[in-house]
Amino acid sequence: MNARVGLGFDVHPFTAGRPLVLGGVTIEGAAGLAGHSDADVVAHAVADALLGAAGQPDLGTLFPASEDEHAGASSIGFLEGVAERLRAEGFTIVNVDVVIAAETPRLAPHLGAMAANLARAIAAAGHGDDPVPISVKPKRAEGLGAIGRAEGIAAWAVALVERGIWPESS
Repeated sequence: MNARVGLGFDVHPFTAGRPLVLGGVTIEGAAGLAGHSDADVVAHAVADALLGAAGQPDLGTLFPASEDEHAGASSIGFLEGVAERLRAEGFTIVNVDVVIAAETPRLAPHLGAMAANLARAIAAAGHGDDPVPISVKPKRAEGLGAIGRAEGIAAWAVALVERGIWPESS
């Protein structure tokens, strides 16, 4: 097996009039993020980490904001497409670790649902019966920088993949 690690990052500013979607979870009562798609920084960071580990182009190259078909699109759908792409290239997704930096809203109640959504998106690509271990952790910037001033949300993800045969789905 050939193990590879990838790092993904994304950041979007808050904007009025949009829902906040993180890891495929819509967080009620919170300001949304500006972006061409649903601006899900968590799904974007995970997708870029997976693409980086596989030596593939970044998410913006594969799903460019210049294409109208991506306007308002679900980033979980992008993640499913990335997982399918990796599977086609012979990669197995071993695990994913995510850190979300946000002053607001409170994310702890939503972490389990985010991890489950991310795992489902990867499993939808035929990854097998066992869900990929995914860790999602919130952090605050303690008032420092744009994130600390609650101007937006950032996310980092690290993914481990192996090149080899994907497990058979039942």
